[in-house]
Amino acid sequence: MSLAEELARQQRSISVAEFFERNKHLLGFDSPTRGIITTIKEAVDNSLDACEEAGVLPDIFIAIRKQSGDVFRIIVEDNGPGIVPRQIPFVFGKLLYGSRFHQIRQSRGQQGIGISAAVLYAQLTTGIPTVVISRTGADRPALRFELQIDVATNEPDIVSQQEIDWDRTHGTRIQIEFRSTLAARKRLVEYLKYTSVVNPHARILLELDDETVLFDRVSDEVIACAQAIRPHPHGIEIGQLRRMLAPGSGSLEDFLSANFSRVGAKTAREICTRAGLPGDRDAASLTAEEQKRLIDAMQEVKIPAPPVTQCLSPIGEELITQSLEKEFQMDFVRARTRPGSVFSGHPFIIEAAIGYGGKLPAEGNAQIMRFANRVPLMYQQGACAITQAIAGMNWKNYAIPQAGLPTGPLLILVHVASTSVPFTSESKDAIAAIPEIEREIVLALQDLGRDLKLFLSRRDRNRLQEDRARAVCAILPDLAAKVAEIVEQPLPDISPIEGKVMKRLVARKRTGGGDVVIELANYTAHPATLSLYSISADAADDAQPPPDFVTRLDDEYTKVWQITIGPGESWQTRFSGTGGGTLEVRGIDPRQIVVVDQDA
Repeated sequence: MSLAEELARQQRSISVAEFFERNKHLLGFDSPTRGIITTIKEAVDNSLDACEEAGVLPDIFIAIRKQSGDVFRIIVEDNGPGIVPRQIPFVFGKLLYGSRFHQIRQSRGQQGIGISAAVLYAQLTTGIPTVVISRTGADRPALRFELQIDVATNEPDIVSQQEIDWDRTHGTRIQIEFRSTLAARKRLVEYLKYTSVVNPHARILLELDDETVLFDRVSDEVIACAQAIRPHPHGIEIGQLRRMLAPGSGSLEDFLSANFSRVGAKTAREICTRAGLPGDRDAASLTAEEQKRLIDAMQEVKIPAPPVTQCLSPIGEELITQSLEKEFQMDFVRARTRPGSVFSGHPFIIEAAIGYGGKLPAEGNAQIMRFANRVPLMYQQGACAITQAIAGMNWKNYAIPQAGLPTGPLLILVHVASTSVPFTSESKDAIAAIPEIEREIVLALQDLGRDLKLFLSRRDRNRLQEDRARAVCAILPDLAAKVAEIVEQPLPDISPIEGKVMKRLVARKRTGGGDVVIELANYTAHPATLSLYSISADAADDAQPPPDFVTRLDDEYTKVWQITIGPGESWQTRFSGTGGGTLEVRGIDPRQIVVVDQDA
């Protein structure tokens, strides 16, 4: 037997399941640490998509429970429409099987790989079948499947199937067991937190060991599910055109009008004329050369962009802002949604947000949150077009220090919504460097950067004014006392002078002779209703007037007075104590308050 014949005997076709079993890193299962996050990500994506298609607010339950050794059980349960029994084995037990691959619209899942890849990973690491429970209505029974994948054929292997009692009237539950580790526990919680930010209509409950974490919804409005559109002529390629030119396509003009977005009778005639082809020609009879001419003409004719509002579902500036304020405490947050745009015939929308200050880390690089079709991108940040666009901007123009990436207490969110997100790999971790996308990201961030610069300049100006006002309040009483001593006259009332200088509400605390005195003076032109907080080791049992309520934590007492003080009026309380602690005024504009702690 010759060498060629021997080599020929070894050659055979492989199934897609076998390919991905040996190349699981392509799907995000490159390590046990990442396996849990990828599995939950795929299951949650499916749940969110299903709930949106059914028009229900998503309630998603996630549980992670350690079994024996390094085996973990992952449970994801939703209140979606459920899956019809005959489809369950194929959805979870066959790779490249799904309903969205041929639809041109925004969706989280597209290729039909994600959740079936998790099933494949489970049987590869533990050999334990995946359990799926689904119910499509209260009048129908719940079905429980145990599934695996026949790697050689990429077909589902049903281990068992039975009807069971289930308390949900509709929904789906998947239970997967595989070898993994919770070393990335922090990143897992971060992923769900980020998911909550860009899915403000969803409620996600996580049970992890003995800890329960709830990411509640901020909107009770069901988002409009994106509608599928036809392909746009500017995004078509010769191979796709040839598949579409099947027998029975009709005349060339009718074929173009019926199969492409934004192509009417007039545009179809213009394309045919540009290609030098008769409009009544049988579309299926075009030769290879004529097909190439038709493709060229389709690219040359000016055709309106695809209907972005129909096929995309952006989050919206208000909901992005509300979601960020729910999860992060910041001094400044703004969001922008750019107008729809197109790359290679694929519509897309860029949404961005910037947050600053508050409890964000003051040191290090800015916190970057990347999303594609409402899904967080947790890995390969450096290879992503979003990161490259951020790093390519001159942030010093917006009063933000920069060392490659911007630094300081800064949060940057970018969401790419598209009918075809150009990922760099099947694991969908990073967005490719498409010039049109990068340009829109930069434009959105530049717009937000100008808002941030204005906020920072106003903040610095207000801070300077507040420092000056505090200095005046601290110095005037001492100055008046010294002048009275020198001229040997009684201490004058400096309130008119202080009011003329300040024009604010002044809160002053001083301690002397075993007493603590807190005074308020309203030098504004309007009445003020406020809450006065004094936190110290003093119980203030003898305070006059007494606080409205007092709470104790360890050795400190938080005393709160609810006060209404008219313009030009003053208020005072006195109690025995040693002073110290902090004084705070809440309920009115901070720019109208000056707090002077003479004990500090």
